[in-house]
This record gives sequence, C-alpha cells and structure tokens, in this order.
Amino acid sequence: MPIKIPNNLPAAHVLEGENIFVMDADRAYSQDIRPLRILILNLMPIKHVTETQLLRLLGNTPLQVEVDFIYTKSYIPTHTSQDYLTEFYGTFEDVRKKKYDGFIITGAPVELLEYEDVIYWSELGEIMDWSRTNVYSTFHICWGAQAALYYYYGVPKYILDEKISGVFRHHLCVKHEKLFRGFDDKFFVPHSRHTQLLRADIEKVPELTILSEGEAGVYAIANLERRQFFITGHAEYDPLTLKAEYERDLKAGLNPHVPDNYYPNDDPTREPIVRWRSVAHLLFANWLNYYVYQETPYEIDRI
Repeated sequence: MPIKIPNNLPAAHVLEGENIFVMDADRAYSQDIRPLRILILNLMPIKHVTETQLLRLLGNTPLQVEVDFIYTKSYIPTHTSQDYLTEFYGTFEDVRKKKYDGFIITGAPVELLEYEDVIYWSELGEIMDWSRTNVYSTFHICWGAQAALYYYYGVPKYILDEKISGVFRHHLCVKHEKLFRGFDDKFFVPHSRHTQLLRADIEKVPELTILSEGEAGVYAIANLERRQFFITGHAEYDPLTLKAEYERDLKAGLNPHVPDNYYPNDDPTREPIVRWRSVAHLLFANWLNYYVYQETPYEIDRI
C-alpha cells in the first residue's frame, strides 16, 4: 500500500531508497480513496528506527494507508527530541475521538519492571480500553503483546535466567488461520527479550488461541473474535538490529551470548544471515488484508 505519512518524516527517505511506495500528505489528499487508517503507539526510545521498520511492512500494495503516530504523554522519551515528537507525533488526547481500522502497539525496553511500575502503565491501560471500541483490529508486538495479555486477561510474564536473542524456528499450531496464510511449515523469526509467556497460562483463557510457537516459546496468540493479535517476536527487525543490540550489550559489560542462528557458524565477525524478511512482509500483509481491509466498515465511524 502507498503509505500516507507526514511530510518530511525521515523514514520516507529510507523507504523510497528501498522502492517502498510512500506518499506525502499533499498527494494523498488529491486521491478520492478511503484510506485504511492505522495508528501506531511507538514505545521504543529511538522512534525513527521503529517507524522505518513498521512502515516498510505496511507499504507497497494497491491501497492507501494513512498512518498516525502517538507517544505516551506520561513519559517523554529521552532518545528522541521534543521537536521531533511535536512535528511527527501526537498524544492520546489528539486521537481519542478518532476511529482507526488498525492499531499497532510496539515493544518497549521495560520488560524487567513489574507492569504497574512502568511510568505510563495507567495511560497505556486507558489507551487499550479505548482501542476496544475505536479500533477494528489490534496488533501488539513483544512487550506490547505481554502487556496487553496481562492487562486484558491476567496472563503473567516470567523473567528468564538468560536473555533470548537470535533467530528461531517456529511452526503453526492452528491450520488455515488467515494471519499465516502462505507461510512455510517451518519459519524463522527474531526474538530479543528477557521474559517469556507460558503456554499453560494462555490455555487457561478460553478467548485466546495459540497460533504459533517454536524454539523461543509461544510466538503468536490471538483473540480472533476481537481481532486482537499478540506477537512475542520481532519480524519487523532490520538485518543488523540483533547485531547492534549484541554489540551494545558487549560494550555495557553484560557478557551477552552470541545471537542464536544469526551469524554464519555463530561467528560475530561475519555478516548476519537474514532468514525472516519474507515472513515479516507476509505477516503484516495478511493482517492488513484479512483482518483490516476486508472486514473493517467502509464508513469508519461505524467501528
């Protein structure tokens, strides 16, 4: 989909270089098309990196997508300037009265904190409550998935003895689910986290369905009736994201292990192998097509 994004958003230059079809606001308004409206709550500290990763996957198909970004008012990011946020982002107050076809909540580097100790936990809860009546389908990533499963259904997380980092094999637990249409029997997805969810806890919640799991544990969970998806991995990662995280942790003296199934022969001096690019594009395309575009009301105020 051609993505309608704010004029001058830095991610646009990266995406255009990859032949992803982006469209600035001026051109979008000249087209008589009802765009899909997608809201992204970006909880990551370096905003432009996550923006580029997600916009890359939402783009380059025949329909128009209009994207709004918000951040939490109760916590101001320290790695992104206020000028940047003012130009390209809003807060919940700016979108509270709007309706959206789709909503993405990203991960956040707060997973070792108890949920209630996260500065913006109360605000996030308000946003998630709002999404149930103002958004047609929601897509939660990593900590965003864990937080939503805890908030909605009381599913706990568990701290791991060692961080999960690498590219892991997965399989499907449910056949013929549209989110995974076109996937191979086995597929790879990056994971990078200090906590995990347990299948036994998820299975206690009748509304939830485990769609996929693998070497890194449960991967995709859904409340299909409410069109809520909870993804514990990072299909959106760039080829060098795990490398950057590994080198950052090395520099910090954390003694991290080499990311699994990432470097040839586990040799961090060599170029990483990308095993998940097609998975990422297919996952987001399926979500947009089957759970947003084909089902959302044409008159968006009916959501």
